[in-house]
Amino acid sequence: MTKGNRDGTGRHAPPMETLSPGVPLDQIGETLASFYDSLVAEGVPEHLAALVRRVRQAEPEPEAVGGDGAGPSRAPQDRIALVVEDDPEQRALAEALLEETELEVIGCASAEAALRLLQDRGGEVALVFADVRLAGAMDGLQLAHAVATLWPRARLVLTSGHGLERPDLPREAVFIPKPWRPRDVLAEAQRAAGDPPPPVV
Repeated sequence: MTKGNRDGTGRHAPPMETLSPGVPLDQIGETLASFYDSLVAEGVPEHLAALVRRVRQAEPEPEAVGGDGAGPSRAPQDRIALVVEDDPEQRALAEALLEETELEVIGCASAEAALRLLQDRGGEVALVFADVRLAGAMDGLQLAHAVATLWPRARLVLTSGHGLERPDLPREAVFIPKPWRPRDVLAEAQRAAGDPPPPVV
């Protein structure tokens, strides 16, 4: 492995051409990553280490060839818990709770924002935890019916501080009244995480 030149501090300095204006960040990150281990051994500046970590996290997982030689196989997907709540405090509380599970947690303030995420990553969503009353033109019930139709493998949990008639809910949905108990939400998240991964839609 080729190492960069030493600078005045005795550390390895990256080749200057990698930091020229107009060079994409990912190219700079790849160059830094190529001698990252050597930099760590001598004390890499934290801002430089942060850049390399960010680029490494953004890199796609390498595709593996299946044993039958049929072609690349996909790495297992992250499972997502989608919190849809327009009250910032309630949303933050639910997100913090669900982060204790094995699910990746994403929060949205409206049903419209949730649908945009579902269109991109619907196959990864294991749990949708939504308030009935939301900001925007679409409420949580309408969102729930859309999810039940288009992403039927996602576990649906609706919450509200107001009563809700069972016929209003999709058949597959669970209703937890507000103020909800953390153990009830965690139980639904554990059921969602334990289900087989939903199909990519």
